[in-house]
Parts: sequence; C-alpha cells; structure tokens
Amino acid sequence: MKSFSAVTVNNKDMIEIGKTLSDIASSYGLKIETCSELIDLSSVGIEHAKCIDDKLIADILGENINIQKDKNQRDICGCVASIDIGAYNTCKHGCLYCYANFSDKAVKNNIMKHDPKSPMLIGNIEPGDKITDRKMDSYKEDQLSFFKG
Repeated sequence: MKSFSAVTVNNKDMIEIGKTLSDIASSYGLKIETCSELIDLSSVGIEHAKCIDDKLIADILGENINIQKDKNQRDICGCVASIDIGAYNTCKHGCLYCYANFSDKAVKNNIMKHDPKSPMLIGNIEPGDKITDRKMDSYKEDQLSFFKG
C-alpha cells in the first residue's frame, strides 16, 4: 500500500484548495465541513462542524438537549461530551484517515477474537474482568419551548 505524508498548507492555498473541493462536492450534492480548524472557509462554502454534534443529535431525536462541550478535547474542538462504545483496532475497513486503527496486526487479532454471541465487542467476559455500571443522566431538556432547537 502506498503511504502519504502531511505537508503544511498556508491559508491562501487552503482557501484555493477548499474552493476546488467545495465546488466538486457541491456538484455531487455534498457539503464539506471542517473539524478543529482555525481558518474560516465559509467564503468558499465550507463551514465548521462537530464530529459529536449536539444540534444534529437534537434534530435526530426531535428533542431539545443540553450537552456541554467535551472538556477532554482540544480547545478549538466543538464536539460535545460523549462516551465511546467501541474500541481501538477493531474495524476491518482500514480507512487511511481514521485514527481508530493504528495496528493492522492488532485489528486482525481482535477480529479473530470477535464472538457475535458475546455481550462484548471483542472476546468474552473473562474471570477477573471488572464490569462497572456507569451512572448516566439524561441530556433532554424538560423545559418546554415555543421555538424549535
């Protein structure tokens, strides 16, 4: 598999590249959004986004919700607090941009341990495993509103 390396791109080039990508995406009815970028690319049709987006979650649920920003992320990150339900090195797709897999060997090993009848993503509950119930509060807002969102 070919590898690639990252290069630093100045703002002028980023705007030019962003415009080209935005135009291509638009021609296919798609939109591009940035994640944790300082630069404002809205002038070329690219808005800031959140991977864990409280507004999108509220729209899907049809409920107003109140979730705070994830304090464990970078300052510029807009994501709201969340709980991972997966595990690193478990996805078979192998996307080059994905941070969830960092070892092909571990992925193959974990896939071999997968048991569809197990309550666990990988393997089974073993002696010595500690299972902890997590206290979860609802993020739904009980306050009625005259306005959506």
